[in-house]
Amino acid sequence: MTWLDKLERRFGRYAIPNLITVVVLGQALAWAVIMFVYYPLMDLLPLTRWGLLHGQIWRLVTFVFMPSLTSPIYLLLELYFYWWVGTSLTRAWGDFRFCVYFLAGMLGAILSCLLTGQGGTGGLFLSLFFAYAWMWPEQQVLLMFLIPIKVKWLGWAAAALWALQFILGGLADKVSLLFGLAGFLLFFGREIWHWARDGVISYKRRRDWQDRNR
Repeated sequence: MTWLDKLERRFGRYAIPNLITVVVLGQALAWAVIMFVYYPLMDLLPLTRWGLLHGQIWRLVTFVFMPSLTSPIYLLLELYFYWWVGTSLTRAWGDFRFCVYFLAGMLGAILSCLLTGQGGTGGLFLSLFFAYAWMWPEQQVLLMFLIPIKVKWLGWAAAALWALQFILGGLADKVSLLFGLAGFLLFFGREIWHWARDGVISYKRRRDWQDRNR
């Protein structure tokens, strides 16, 4: 029995059903309120150390509902993507394990906020897709609804984007992106370690064989 099984047996009843749907609908509602009703709301949702130190404890939760302030079409595509990935993971894991994964990313963002002054959901939401790509690498999807491509290539592209943002971003961005992967590392860290180790061993064996046969 894994540690997740033990947690689920004890705390499974506290899982939030369809958490990703709640988050996506919350972001859509927040976007509508910010754009059409009360624009200052955008300053009350994000996770900042200053806000927490001044008693604004709600930011520990509301930051996951902070939407991208962009066009409605882009927002809908982004939220649909989050929902599609999150729903797929929920079906595979169940509500409790998905909540644990998401909560780990939230805790990573909160720790990032305490260290640097601010925290965001960039790493958290990207980690959801990393989990999807790790679990179903050979699945084929339609990029831009037209181009068939395997998920593993999108995963590598997302990893390259993460690395680029990490390299070019400031300290707060780096810490947020790194700690946002807490759920991914918690769930798949051991598998990733074995995969990387086996890859290095295989490479060394191929190189040794080539050297012997020259």
